[in-house]
Amino acid sequence: MNARLIKGPLLALLVMFAVVPASGGFAATLPGAAPPGADTAAAPPTTPAAASAPPAVATAPPAAASAPAAVPTAAAAAAVEKYLAGLSSWSADFAQTIDDGHGKILRSAAGHLYLQRPGKFRWDYSEPSEQLVLADGKHLWFYDKDLAQANIRDMDATLSSTPAVLLSGGAPIASEFTIAPLPPADGLEWFQLLPKHPDTDFQAVRIGFAHGDLEQLLLADKLEQVTRLTFSHQQRNAKLAPDLFSFTPPPGVDVIGRTGR
Repeated sequence: MNARLIKGPLLALLVMFAVVPASGGFAATLPGAAPPGADTAAAPPTTPAAASAPPAVATAPPAAASAPAAVPTAAAAAAVEKYLAGLSSWSADFAQTIDDGHGKILRSAAGHLYLQRPGKFRWDYSEPSEQLVLADGKHLWFYDKDLAQANIRDMDATLSSTPAVLLSGGAPIASEFTIAPLPPADGLEWFQLLPKHPDTDFQAVRIGFAHGDLEQLLLADKLEQVTRLTFSHQQRNAKLAPDLFSFTPPPGVDVIGRTGR
């Protein structure tokens, strides 16, 4: 399957799904992380590439810390759960970037996202090329139009410990992540989520809300790269057509993979 997709956005939420621990910690590698006492009240950026990150909060050992550690609280978990409560569907435009942990943009993409809880989602990528990542509740599809190639795999319990569980539904968030509040930045209310399961591929997730809506999601991977998703034109609980979450490979497309059913 095309590495452009597998290393991009869905690994940005799906394989966005492939994001993990950096030796220096999420705070140490996050580009633009504000030092303690820095002013974070600047106006929100207009593009993801220009977006500044939330203030640094250490997830690494104290020696590497650049700010006080985020302290998990029941209130933080409740705030995140409150946003998800009653969420049956969600759609939004998204812009996604991956940088090297020092601010250099390595890849970028954009498109539209649809979610139907539980367990269904569709990422339509329009830039830089047309790609699709789709979960129909049983299977995951990865389709690259330019390559005329599709990959299929079973959806299974491994997704429960990925950032995908945040929006697609499943187990309570607090059972999968330790949740701590972060200082407000760029007009957003920030939370940090650390996975409780040792076999996950990522170290930390940060989510930013504004006026009760999800605006940004950040992750850090094994290579100390930072993935940022910025959402716009969000629609909560809008009625979505069922066929948005089904996929049949077009004629001539090479299908790779197998399923257990």
